[in-house]
Formats: sequence, structure tokens, C-alpha cells
Amino acid sequence: MANQQVFNTLLAKLPVPDTVNRSQAPSYAYQPKHKLAQLAVTGCMNQTYYADAQAQLSDVLTMCQGLDTAFIAKTAIYARRCGHMKDMPALLTAVLAARGADELPQAFAQVIDGGKMLRNFVQIMRSGAAGRKSLGTRSKKLVQAWLNKASELQLLQASVGNAPSLADVVKMVHPKPAEPWREAFFAWLIGKPFDMAQLPPLTRELLAFRAGGAVTFPDVPFQLLSNEKLTAQDWATLAERMGWQALRMNLNTLARNGAFALPGVADRVAARLADPQAIAKARVYPYQLLAAYRSADQTVPEQVREALQDAMEIALANVPTLEGQVVVCPDVSGSMQSPVTGYRQGATTTVRCIDVAALVGAAMLRNHPTARVMPFETKVVNVRLNPRDSVMTNAKRLAAVGGGGTNCSAPLAKLVEENAQVDTVIIVSDNESWIDARRHGATETMRQWDKLKQRNPNARLICIDIQPYGTSQAQSRRDILNVGGFGDAVFDVMAQFAAGDFADDHWVAMIEAIGV
Repeated sequence: MANQQVFNTLLAKLPVPDTVNRSQAPSYAYQPKHKLAQLAVTGCMNQTYYADAQAQLSDVLTMCQGLDTAFIAKTAIYARRCGHMKDMPALLTAVLAARGADELPQAFAQVIDGGKMLRNFVQIMRSGAAGRKSLGTRSKKLVQAWLNKASELQLLQASVGNAPSLADVVKMVHPKPAEPWREAFFAWLIGKPFDMAQLPPLTRELLAFRAGGAVTFPDVPFQLLSNEKLTAQDWATLAERMGWQALRMNLNTLARNGAFALPGVADRVAARLADPQAIAKARVYPYQLLAAYRSADQTVPEQVREALQDAMEIALANVPTLEGQVVVCPDVSGSMQSPVTGYRQGATTTVRCIDVAALVGAAMLRNHPTARVMPFETKVVNVRLNPRDSVMTNAKRLAAVGGGGTNCSAPLAKLVEENAQVDTVIIVSDNESWIDARRHGATETMRQWDKLKQRNPNARLICIDIQPYGTSQAQSRRDILNVGGFGDAVFDVMAQFAAGDFADDHWVAMIEAIGV
């Protein structure tokens, strides 16, 4: 009788790996458009566990060389509009500028949508990373046009930050304003003589406040106000002025400046953070709250930190529900201890890859009480979770498990061994599996998934690669979705794929649909 293991028809159809991952284990490479899409929508351009910023930059530039400028422009727009990225879309726009692409004006108009993005674009062009060290005539005119169309508030917001500062940009491109107020503003910005009477109102109020001639502070970005002149009461007032998202991001600043020491301020801030209507209006997802909770230091009052946990529970209403039996497999191996957006000098996030993986598991368990959570490293780790516990509690419990190598096939193998019935399996990992590396044939992840499919022919596999490097342990196909990076929109992507609303190539298809 023929050896069934060798001549198994199903296994013979499995694709053979065509590359290796950063751990030198066999993997599947994304196609160029898919890889650029993944990097553009999720790449952090910082040092991560397996690759530094320069390697990621090289990957993006290499991908761009073999792609047409229309797709690069669409990717830049998608990364900014849907991925809410900053560095990547600015880089791709700079690539278009360096290549003299016809799509540059349209991409610039949709990507450079604020002062921070403008300064990013200018810095990248000036660095020479995109292929040239000068802006060039076309880019210079686009920057001039942005400066001459921006409102006073947009210009004030753009003046927050350096390297380059907005003043540097103005000196570089020499805009020729048509309005007297804009001419006076640019002169003030770069330190030249100006007519105070011609300055726009907010700028006049700002200068009056800085000079000590104003009782109340102007409604401008608080970074422009001289911190020495702001009292604790001023910061308390700012806490009430800030939008919901700005409030969650500046809790440490409020604490550092004494706002919470005033009677009632902590209670009012906590009430705002946990306000269901405000959370619904801001369309807040758990990841944003996890970042805020992890970032809040011990100087932030306990009731404010608890309000973030309350907000997390309320925000779960924004997480779509998946049908059927759901299994979530968070990777808790050693490499998952690295910061999710990489190492940045002086600005490294407190959110680790393992925190994000744990969050997905805990959030899914909260919305799907019958869901199964199977954390893994070299093997599946037994962790007892209570669906009634808060998401933060379960996420902490999962994140506390850690260490060991990466074995992405381990939870699938256990499900196969148990003859389990599943509808959707979600693996959240950095995808650098090496414990289960094979010399020949398909990856062990693909082999175990196909075995599981024999019992569950309609099951779908979602592989969330938190720090994408362009390879996967499971090749994309109709029943396998590879998602690179993680943001709150990933919850919607998972729900749509699990419901069969789009195919595995959704990233590229959605980018191609953008008009330029």
C-alpha cells in the first residue's frame, strides 16, 4: 500500500515556500504590490525586533522600483486616508516627486493634509532618501501653494515641531502671499520685521498672552503657549477644551502641570473619558485606549486610569462580532516583548507586540464568550481566562505569559489533534516562526491548516503580522488573509473577511480602486 503520508493528495497541493523570514525559516513572500501595501499601511519606520528603520526604508524603496507610479500614488493616498500613517505616505509622495510622476499633484493634495505631513515631506525630500536632495520646481510650487492656502489655525498647528520647523520650510520655498495677514504671519514666523496690526487675530492673541498682556489664553495648540505662564487652573481649563482624543493623549501632561491637584478636575476628566456618547462620537477602539492606559504614569489619578478601563468596555461596542466558533491565538514568545512601533529615541511606545496580541484575544473573548484563546510560543500555553473579567484584566493576564521561541503552527496542530470544530482562527504574531521550520515542502503552518480544513472546509484563517517584514507562514488565498501591522481598523477587516465580504487580496484591491 502506498505511503499515505508521502502521497497525500491534499498535502501535495500545498505551495512550497519561496523565501525565508528574518529567523531564516522557510516562508512565503508577498507579491510586490501586496508587500508595498503592507509596509505602507503598517510600517513604523523605526527599529523593531528583527529589522531596523534603514532595512524597512530599503524594502519600501526596492518595492517602488518595480512598480508604476500610479500604484505608488494610490498606495500613498490609501496609507494616509485609511491607515492614518504619517511617515510612509510622505515617503511615497517624495518617491513620486523624485521620479517626476504625473500623479504627484493629486497624491500631494490628498496626502499632505496638515502641517505635520508637510514638514515630513520636506524633511524626506531634503534628506535625499527618495532619490534627490532638493525639492525641485514642482514640489516647491506644491509646498508654496499649501502655505498660501492654509488657514491661520492650520499654520499655527504646523508651527508646532522642528526638523524642519515651519519657519525652515518658509525660508526654503519663499512663498509669495496675496493677503496682508499671511505676509505679516510669515514675517513674524521667520523673525523678520512685521506689522502687528496686519497679523491675524489668533496670532495677535498668542503674542499678547506671551507678553503678559492677556488675562485668558488664546484658543491655539497648547504647545505654542509658554508653559511658564500657564497655571494649574489654565491646564484644568485646557482639559475641558481638548477634544476626546487629545484628552486621552495628554493625561501625563495634565498631571505634570498640576491640573489634577485642583478639586474636581480628576472627576471631570474621568467623566469625560468614560462618557458613552463621546466615545461613540470619536469612534474609539480598544487599541487607542490600551495605548492611553499603558502610557499613563503613576501621577495620573487612579479614577482617571479606571475611566480608561471603563471606556475600553464601552468601546467594545465598536468591535464587530464574528459568527460561529472563534479561536484566537496570541503569540507570547520572547520577540513579542518589543515595542509595537519599534524603538524611537526618546519616544518609544509603552505598548508592546504582546500587549496588542493579548488585546485582540481579550477583546474577542469579551464579545464572543464561547471563543477560545490559545496563547502560544514553542507550544500552546494554558491560561485560564474569565470572559466576564475586564478586557484590561485579561489582556494583562495574557501579556504576563512570555518567553520561548515562535511556533505559529502550534495552536493549529493542537486543534487538529483535538478534531476541533472552528469557523475562524486568528493568529496574532510577529510571524517569525522558526521552531517548526521544515527542510522540504510547505510550512508547518500551511500543513496543519489544511489538515484542520479537512474537518472544517468553510473555516477561515486570519494571520495578523504585527511587525510585517514581507513574509508569512501561510500563503494568502481565499480562506487565508494576511494582515500586516495592527490598528483599530483591523477589527473591521477581520469581520469582513470572516463574513466572506472580500478576498485575500483586499489590500491591493482597495488601493487599486482609488482614483488618481
